[in-house]
Amino acid sequence: MSEDIRFETAAIHAGQDPDPTTGSVVVPIYQTSTYVQQAVGEHKGFEYSRTDNPTRRALETCLAALEGVEHCVSFGSGMAAIATLAMTLNSGARVIIPDDVYGGTHRLFAKVMNNLGVSFEAVDMTDLGAMEAACARGADMIVAETPTNPLLKVLDLEALARVGHDAGAVVVVDNTFATPYLQRPLEFGADAVVYSATKYLGGHSDLVMGAITTADEALAERLRFLQNAIGAVPGPMDCWLLLRGLKTLAIRMQAHSEGAERVAAWLAEHPAVERVHYPGHKSFAGHDLAARQMAASGAARYGGMIGIELDTAERALDVCTKTKLFWLGESLGGVESLIEHPGKMTHASLAGTGFEVPETLLRLSVGIEHPDDLIADLDQALI
Repeated sequence: MSEDIRFETAAIHAGQDPDPTTGSVVVPIYQTSTYVQQAVGEHKGFEYSRTDNPTRRALETCLAALEGVEHCVSFGSGMAAIATLAMTLNSGARVIIPDDVYGGTHRLFAKVMNNLGVSFEAVDMTDLGAMEAACARGADMIVAETPTNPLLKVLDLEALARVGHDAGAVVVVDNTFATPYLQRPLEFGADAVVYSATKYLGGHSDLVMGAITTADEALAERLRFLQNAIGAVPGPMDCWLLLRGLKTLAIRMQAHSEGAERVAAWLAEHPAVERVHYPGHKSFAGHDLAARQMAASGAARYGGMIGIELDTAERALDVCTKTKLFWLGESLGGVESLIEHPGKMTHASLAGTGFEVPETLLRLSVGIEHPDDLIADLDQALI
């Protein structure tokens, strides 16, 4: 991002000049599959929309600017983005992932990439000794999450980048929970950042997309080749929706963070709640580290995700059926609040892997409703 333009301004203007034909202040939806050429091999920069599309190019330019880098490559989903990163590896490569990684990421490496000769190891990435030992056994790529999903562990990005690079690994950070407004992993040494843009970047639960940002030109070139070759690209309508979402990302992340901070503080005092996982709590194990890393906007904020552990699995499942404003559903990061049971929903695929999501754990995605109403909803559900 240019030093003379701030995040909120870049979100509205980067890659989004007025349309030269009509003067439209909104980037048009170029709903086309192909483009007329002036002569054989002579065109206006676009040939076929799997390869490139003006709406998609505007989106990628904007998101790259928000990360402060030159390169962004977008995909049809967050998993398509991670899978494309995995496709930069050759058979025999070894990947290290967090032990409490998103279930879809674990499934990709366990059930797909493993069959293609790419092995993996799941490690508690808060333990740098364990990471160094895992890297000593070989590492071609590290895929980290911070805060992690669903336990919201905070990982030391600078230390992970150092350990990974010493082992010769490409260091990738899934920044979906934090977004570039709160945290920019590339500034701590990561080689690439991956997003499920479905979540906070879009922010309105109306699209499915993924993205990768990087300052590494060679990696970006390889990703663009794979983007075109594999074809898991987003459509122009989804790119347009994501561009619209980015315009309000800053104010939404402030609202998500403020609401979650209040909800988490209230939950910490509730007698039915055994434990609260939220980086904004001073008693949380990773709070001090989060305060340093999640301050890209100036003042540290901690996002809208909360984990809570109740006394029994039965109570956890019961609460899921009683909330009225926290709708029961997978996904996260929308303006509406959601609740889910990771062990039986988003992370069910981790069963039998050696890392078991607590059956008493609930994951809350705090939306931008008034925090008092959300607290009242949880209060009646926890009775």
